[in-house]
Amino acid sequence: MNATYYESLRLTFRERKGKWRTAACTYHQGSDSMRINLHSGGGSMTYEIPWHELEPGDHRICCPACGTKPRKKDMGVTILSPEHGIAHCFKCGLIVSKRDERELSDTERKTHKRRMDALRKQHDAEQRERQALAAAEAAQRWLASDPVMDHSYLTAKSVKAHGLRVHGGLLLVPLRDSNGVLHSLQTIDRIGHKRFLSGGRVKGCYHSIGRPSGRIVIAEGYATGATVHEDTGHAVAIAFNSGNLLPVAKALRAKYPCTDLYVAADDDWMTEGNPGMTAATEAARAVGGLLAVPDFTDLQRGPKDTDFNDLRRLIREKEASQ
Repeated sequence: MNATYYESLRLTFRERKGKWRTAACTYHQGSDSMRINLHSGGGSMTYEIPWHELEPGDHRICCPACGTKPRKKDMGVTILSPEHGIAHCFKCGLIVSKRDERELSDTERKTHKRRMDALRKQHDAEQRERQALAAAEAAQRWLASDPVMDHSYLTAKSVKAHGLRVHGGLLLVPLRDSNGVLHSLQTIDRIGHKRFLSGGRVKGCYHSIGRPSGRIVIAEGYATGATVHEDTGHAVAIAFNSGNLLPVAKALRAKYPCTDLYVAADDDWMTEGNPGMTAATEAARAVGGLLAVPDFTDLQRGPKDTDFNDLRRLIREKEASQ
């Protein structure tokens, strides 16, 4: 392996200046919906709250900002009158209000607060129940699984099985909190399709590789983290997705206050707003850490080449062709 790769892994841990994610909400007069522009990097997306579809009362809907599946109804909506409504996502914290020129009365404000508190308690109770069921399933599947002897996904990525097990042909990657408690599993099939257990906790959970000794690198995916660990010897925490980088970074900072934290970014250069880089930058800044960015200079980079595992593969291909 040439010096370029190791420089990318060891020496590009640096702070980057970047745009923070901001949300701007504006109510369009005469419209039945709230248009929400979420700006990430240089791009923006527009979402709508379906006020006109909801009767007065309390409702649960899929959040237009963070919801990925219609059945994930994490946003509580209170319709106080045809002119007044408030929506609050219990997951991402987005708050949107619909109102006319008349301000809400004290009674209406108290009514809304009481309703939203009740919806939040209901949401939290349901979430705890789902997570408990998923944790029980994870424990059962983990106990019934076997050590990994070989797996085509690991072969394709040229990485080893660090703390993984296999069950029914699926790799099992454990999701544990900072106390080591197993909460869920990620499964990876032989061609790389990944899934979490339904309802399982992800936020703040991670998979550890290696023992911390002054430095921990946080990465999104298993193959990326395994690559960094194998080629640098650093301890690694797998966060599983970009949205979990910040919660994992905070959990690790609380557990290891004196340890250097690095975030290995996925450079999603072909995706609007580069979510991997944006999330990694935010996580590193939040915990006083540093950012590691894969350097694809002088390599034949494809549109899906974004992380340190891709970087290692391209360097090996270049060396083999010389």
